[in-house]
Amino acid sequence: MAARVSRCFTITTRAYSSKVDKEVAFLGLGNMGGFMAANLVKKGFNVRGYDPSKEAQTAAAKDGVKGTSSIAAAVDGVDVVVSILPSNKVVLDAYLGKDGVVAHAPKGSLLIDSSTVDPNVPKQIFPVALDSGIGFIDAPVSGGVMGAQNATLAFMVGGRKEDFTRSLALLAAMGAKQFHCGDSGAGQVAKLSNNMLMGITGMATAECMNMGIKMGLDPKVLLDVLNNSSARSWSTEVYCPVPGLVPTAPSSRDYEKGFKNELMVKDLELASGMALGIRSPIPLGAVATQIYRVAQSRGYGEKDFSYIYQLLKEDKSKK
Repeated sequence: MAARVSRCFTITTRAYSSKVDKEVAFLGLGNMGGFMAANLVKKGFNVRGYDPSKEAQTAAAKDGVKGTSSIAAAVDGVDVVVSILPSNKVVLDAYLGKDGVVAHAPKGSLLIDSSTVDPNVPKQIFPVALDSGIGFIDAPVSGGVMGAQNATLAFMVGGRKEDFTRSLALLAAMGAKQFHCGDSGAGQVAKLSNNMLMGITGMATAECMNMGIKMGLDPKVLLDVLNNSSARSWSTEVYCPVPGLVPTAPSSRDYEKGFKNELMVKDLELASGMALGIRSPIPLGAVATQIYRVAQSRGYGEKDFSYIYQLLKEDKSKK
């Protein structure tokens, strides 16, 4: 009989069972982060925030978020740090920079990054945080600005199970669903897979709605058919790209306050890079990426990604 191998791991953790995490630093107070931080305040957390935009900090202060002058000042003495930032570089600088989170957060604290980035980014941060006696999870979100405002976000989490368990009270204050997807970086893999599918189905919905309407179908009738047939999806039920059919969809408010086209391009490019690294074919993802890039190149990067319907609707053959 083979000898049994015993493996021992030394993991630095904080005994937090007797102390509820209440002191929170929030980094990134933009369209998503501002609402997320406000919801933490509503649930009784003491939140101090930092954003390079003074306007964002001023707006957050109205919701009870205490402004700070730097990342170091925000994370000093807190139990938990939450962040939602725009890019790989910004996240790495914020966490691993000389004046960043890991250098200044207390030992035993927990770091929750809800940015959407390359899966290799959290894989770089996690071991550095662990060596400093700090927990770290990647926890990107789905649900958009409305989800952030209404605290109905879904969190996709990568990291140690004990850190995920510890994060649940905070995640529940900002969202409705929390999924532990695996080790560090797994949350990003789930998020990028989700957003590639969202981009593909959004584009397909816009194409087919445009085709049916141009053939003379009543838009309301067509949408009703799709929502009661095999083509039903989140894009038809919740995020219809045709204005006026779903009142809560961005298309019904001039494609504003949704998921910006430029962010869809960023996420599709990240997903494409991930797929290339493992040689996973993504023919539909590649086409979707290029189409949303076209929308961005025409100056519609700030519009919701469902604005693609308006580009397809254009008929250049008519003079």
